Amino acid sequence: MLRVEPKDTAQIAFIPPLYWGLGFLLALAPAFLLPLPLPLPLWMRIASALALIGCASFFAVGAIRAMHAAHTAVNPFKPSTAIVTQGPFRYSRNPIYLGNTLLYLALTLLAGSLWPLFYLPFVLLLVQRGVIEREERYLERRFGAGYLDYKARVRRWL
Repeated sequence: MLRVEPKDTAQIAFIPPLYWGLGFLLALAPAFLLPLPLPLPLWMRIASALALIGCASFFAVGAIRAMHAAHTAVNPFKPSTAIVTQGPFRYSRNPIYLGNTLLYLALTLLAGSLWPLFYLPFVLLLVQRGVIEREERYLERRFGAGYLDYKARVRRWL
């Protein structure tokens, strides 16, 4: 078993879902001043959103289950005790963040506005810099060659 230090985490500033949530809420503000509706019928937006929610659930719920099975923390403010390579981690090093992004896109469809799409690249850039890069450095320090091998085999997103 790995020795765990009290401050042995990626040292991220905010819980990751806040990045997507705040980005989405900020994107809705200009929608009231200058509406930019999605050019899709309501039935298509709803059907597509439901499909995206299903995919988001596959990645996020599957990742949480795999992390629990590996006895490592889902909470990024707690130390990692294992490299998880099962479940959705076989396809993505960040399946929960991928799920968050798919959920953001589903909510965009349901909101019927193009504005959240304009904000998404900024949200992803903040997640990349503020969360993913910190987590990757932490996991490299913590697990060394084991994590580097996993990182070489599995893509960051898909």
